[in-house]
Amino acid sequence: MRLSTVKIAGRATWGVVEGDTFRDAGTALALHYPDLKSAIAAGLAGVSEAAASASATPLSEVEWLPVVPNPDKIICVGLNYEMHRRETGRTEVENPTIFARYANSQIGHLAPIVRPKVSTELDYEGELAVIIGRPGRYIARAEAMNHVAGYACYNDGSIRDFQRHTHQFTPGKNFPDTGAFGPWMMTPDELGPLNDLRLQTRLNGQVVQEANFSQMIFDIARQIEYCSTFTRLEAGDVIVSGTPGGVGAKRTPPLWMKAGDIVEVEIDRLGVLHNPIVDEIR
Repeated sequence: MRLSTVKIAGRATWGVVEGDTFRDAGTALALHYPDLKSAIAAGLAGVSEAAASASATPLSEVEWLPVVPNPDKIICVGLNYEMHRRETGRTEVENPTIFARYANSQIGHLAPIVRPKVSTELDYEGELAVIIGRPGRYIARAEAMNHVAGYACYNDGSIRDFQRHTHQFTPGKNFPDTGAFGPWMMTPDELGPLNDLRLQTRLNGQVVQEANFSQMIFDIARQIEYCSTFTRLEAGDVIVSGTPGGVGAKRTPPLWMKAGDIVEVEIDRLGVLHNPIVDEIR
């Protein structure tokens, strides 16, 4: 299944994407599952059946919201491709580099990423988002993939000068309207094996990042194992699994996103996340 959270005529709901149509399962199941996160926590029980008889809306008429607008946690993994580690000059590490993003910094597909008025150093980071389905603590690596509800495209838009203020990444990763998440999540049974899938980021149609998931330093199972050690993972939590090399900050000259640009993150078989860039109103 492909599942998303949207607005239809100003009303937020969630449901199933089938071809060019959105099926409003959220309204049909509102009594039991008021949002997609609660449906994920229930193992998506009854969602296919509800979607089959739910009202249908053309995708052209929906407003896309972040796939899971209200996760308990968004855990981001940094420096998780060797090319990106090398371009940053960071040393090799034995464990994943972790930072957090806040839910209210997120936007959906087609919504504008906002370059804040306090910086011109807005960078792209195309990534795979992993949505947790089954909660757990101290999850063994061998069992980790059984805790995944689905996958989505993510753009971890970064304000680089604020990121460099200290050794901690948090400020530069949490400006409002910088984390794009969507258009939908796809369940693992539909997406299939990850390793050979390609991630590509394009800025104004030009490829700026490209990698296969087999090139991750820490694979998804290791990320889940590690993150579940220091925190309890909950249904609907999001792990943003790292970006490949080619970020704008490490180019000569640097390549910053600016108003009027279009950035896209595409993952084979999964879809394309498309966002324009605008300036914050000064």
